[in-house]
Amino acid sequence: MTDPVPRLPSLLEAVLSVGTDLDLRATLQRIVDGAAELTGARYAALGMTDPGHDGLVEIRAARPYAPGTEKGPAVPTGDRLEVPLCIGDEVFGDLWLAGKPDGPFTEEDEQLLRILATQAGIAIANARLYETARQRERWIEGAAAVTTALLTADEASDALAIVAERARVLAGATAGVILQPNRAGGMEIVTASMLGDPGNIVGATIAPGSPVLDQLLSGEPVFIDDSATDPRMTTHVRTRFGPSMMLPLQAEGRLIGTLALPRTRGGRPYTPVERLLATQFASQAALAVVLADARHRRERLAVYEDRDRIARDLHDLVVQRLFATGMMLESTRRRSVAAGGEDVSEMLGRAVDELQATVQEVRTAIFALQQPPADAPTTFRGKVLREAAGAAAVVGFQPSARFTGPVESRLTEPVAGQLLAALRRALAAATRRAGVSWIEVTVDVTATLPDGRPGVRLTVRDDGAADGVPPGADRGARTGTDHGIPTGADRASGEGRGGGEEGGGEAATGGRGAGGDGAGTTVTWQSPL
Repeated sequence: MTDPVPRLPSLLEAVLSVGTDLDLRATLQRIVDGAAELTGARYAALGMTDPGHDGLVEIRAARPYAPGTEKGPAVPTGDRLEVPLCIGDEVFGDLWLAGKPDGPFTEEDEQLLRILATQAGIAIANARLYETARQRERWIEGAAAVTTALLTADEASDALAIVAERARVLAGATAGVILQPNRAGGMEIVTASMLGDPGNIVGATIAPGSPVLDQLLSGEPVFIDDSATDPRMTTHVRTRFGPSMMLPLQAEGRLIGTLALPRTRGGRPYTPVERLLATQFASQAALAVVLADARHRRERLAVYEDRDRIARDLHDLVVQRLFATGMMLESTRRRSVAAGGEDVSEMLGRAVDELQATVQEVRTAIFALQQPPADAPTTFRGKVLREAAGAAAVVGFQPSARFTGPVESRLTEPVAGQLLAALRRALAAATRRAGVSWIEVTVDVTATLPDGRPGVRLTVRDDGAADGVPPGADRGARTGTDHGIPTGADRASGEGRGGGEEGGGEAATGGRGAGGDGAGTTVTWQSPL
């Protein structure tokens, strides 16, 4: 055995070079390059025993041939030197050399290589710790950013999209996908963040009976080496992906969904550290989603409570005063009639009517304030107000709506649906009339039909011109179809006017009396209750 002392400076240089970088891939490359330089080998490589642990497979180095030497094969089959590379008691991999130009490897070469391997084990351990710390820092910062974004967003509807996008970036995945349970008993992709065209990712389902479904619904994480070939995967998009993590979004004992982070086929497998950090991220993101949803619910509740307070104030202050004023005017009108003051009586009667109309308008406004914000109306009054609001978006003013009688309790579902359809057509026709400046909708469930039966009557009045006739012109009374409003004969399919028990209803139009000067249009629809 020769003395390695003459090559001690080269050994020290190689050892120092190995420890100058904390990036794992760069450290491994320095180890391979240093081994080749130290022994004069043309080829050097480092193969990992567990490539999935660090996401690396093999590091190679090749030195140019010395002048005048004959080039050999790309992978030499002759003399070769190999030593294990250990980190404590763990065998990290094997460092091997080949192609020494001046003869076979010597014991001195092996001794130098083992010294380098020992130092390399320490450098690799440090690089691993540094890489883990960096990854943990990135995932913690990402989780904090998601929490901040969810808790400060105006709407919670895109919360899952925020989680999917941030997780995809942190994991270096091709896609970030959120799955949620569906009514069929499986799971469905509800949102996706992808590099490139997402294609038909959203809407893809995991059908009941899939081997992986029970694990996901029970809140277990699932790690897959190759989505395209794993028998547990059944979605039609699985062939596009390789390594994947499927992590539960679970908080407070409730499963919100599953976060899937697939990489492309042939992509780098996820390391144990990445799996751990992604699982922790999913848990924190799920909690942030729950907290954000709770915040938005509290905000909606606060709005609703404020509206309820305004409604109570309107009822307690405005409606009661208007009602008391109306009673005073009515008493004054009766005294005026008794004293023979017909002109004064007529004026007071109009004032009483206006006050009653105002009371109805305020009550309607109170009801509108009591509707849950941002929700579809579930009551009949709310649905009528929604149709009126739709017309307001066209004409630029809010049609008034008045209700007489207990509309919620007396209207059946079929009749209510037919009435709303008639209202929709009547409002559409009114918004198309020229010169319209007001629209009044009245629903009366205390009406009596011509045949004496109790019924509901819808009246829609406006002051616009019909069929191009200017407001104020005498058009006479008309029946039939007015701007898409069919008559009772058209609608009742032979049942006659009134529509019979099937509901059809009746529609008619009048050309005078809608406005104070006789102008305007009145559309009436009625049906038995």
